[in-house]
Amino acid sequence: MSVITMEAADGGLRERKKARTREALVDAALRLFAEQGFGPTTTEEIAAAADVSQRTLFRYFPTKEDIILDVQDEIEEAFRLKLAARPAAEHPVDSLITALTAAWSEVDASVLNAHLRIMRLSDESPKLLAAHLQRSAVNLDLLASLIAHRTGTDTAEDPRPELVAAAFGSAVHVGIVRCCRSGRGGVDDLVSSVNHCLELLIPTLTEPWDADRRAGRGAAPRAPRPAPPADGPGTPA
Repeated sequence: MSVITMEAADGGLRERKKARTREALVDAALRLFAEQGFGPTTTEEIAAAADVSQRTLFRYFPTKEDIILDVQDEIEEAFRLKLAARPAAEHPVDSLITALTAAWSEVDASVLNAHLRIMRLSDESPKLLAAHLQRSAVNLDLLASLIAHRTGTDTAEDPRPELVAAAFGSAVHVGIVRCCRSGRGGVDDLVSSVNHCLELLIPTLTEPWDADRRAGRGAAPRAPRPAPPADGPGTPA
């Protein structure tokens, strides 16, 4: 074996070892967060559960929040790669939906399960929620830049890439949150909930909300407003 080949093999081995260590830290952290809560769990406990030193943990993740955000970043990166590969002439909304479906179909189910667990943890920890929202804002900026690049628009002059990214991101977020709060925690439930919200996004913004009722599809009638008090507002008793 040549020196170059040996170095390449050593480099590949190091990268695989790094990936295993990173995965072990994320798995250990998520397990401990689920058992003990995000706040009470210490970095010492996470390192011990992953069978590494705390110093090693900090080389990979400077904070507990960074461990959580690593999962979010993995999903977002897979999604952006799929979006970049979509045909340039395709409408941005169609590209976004197709790219998300493709990315989620290829991402390991354990990653999507981890994302669901993270969303539940965010509801319990204001600090984690703040970190998650901050990273989401960064990812939305990256998404808007990618949309602008694909469509040949300038975000400094044209707000449409940011509007599309924000609307799409909101629909995905609502789908994830509704899945978490429904008590159904499977990956299939997550995908179904997000897809449902994406399907409703454009009609919700562009069509009358009573269209189903007027078309005879049996939508429930709007509940009547309660009658005002007999004396009227502000009338002394």
